[in-house]
Amino acid sequence: MTAPRSTSRDLALVATFAGVVAALGLVPALTPPGFTVPITAQSLGVILAGAVLGARRGSASLVLLLVLVAVGLPLLAGGRGGLGVFATPSVGFLVGWPVAAFVVGWLTERGGSTYRLPWGIVANLLGGVVVLYALGIAGIALVAGISVQAAAVSTWIFLPGDLVKVVVAALVARGVHAAYPGLLGAPARRHAERTPV
Repeated sequence: MTAPRSTSRDLALVATFAGVVAALGLVPALTPPGFTVPITAQSLGVILAGAVLGARRGSASLVLLLVLVAVGLPLLAGGRGGLGVFATPSVGFLVGWPVAAFVVGWLTERGGSTYRLPWGIVANLLGGVVVLYALGIAGIALVAGISVQAAAVSTWIFLPGDLVKVVVAALVARGVHAAYPGLLGAPARRHAERTPV
């Protein structure tokens, strides 16, 4: 069994979603008093990347974005960029972006050939909140030198907005998949269709 080849369409979708997440960085970041990690709209793009593109392409779009950030492009909320951002308490969330997109995409792909809103919300919640928070909390604890429990408590302020993002991303993904059926996990589904039962 060989891995599916990247096509020009895949590359275009990966680049487009890296751009979508970067564009969401133009929404001003908010760092509430007493908190070390800013609230941004970019996590919506992370969830959307997985929900729309699937695991492989969704995570690739976030890896591309982080590479561009690492070389100095100011693509994070607040115009941040450069290697220095990976030494801040946000590092766990940043490193978690491709992982979260992968998990959202992987779960979404297992929801069937037609995007179903309830399953999409569950996939977004598990990947875009549970997985992302786990990595984000670990990053805060490590960089800030605090306990995991204290780091977890420090993230409560993100939860209401992220739950809204989970639902918004599912609604957007449902619309995209209704307009472009077969977009999600197309290579994996084609392979599954060719594999005899």
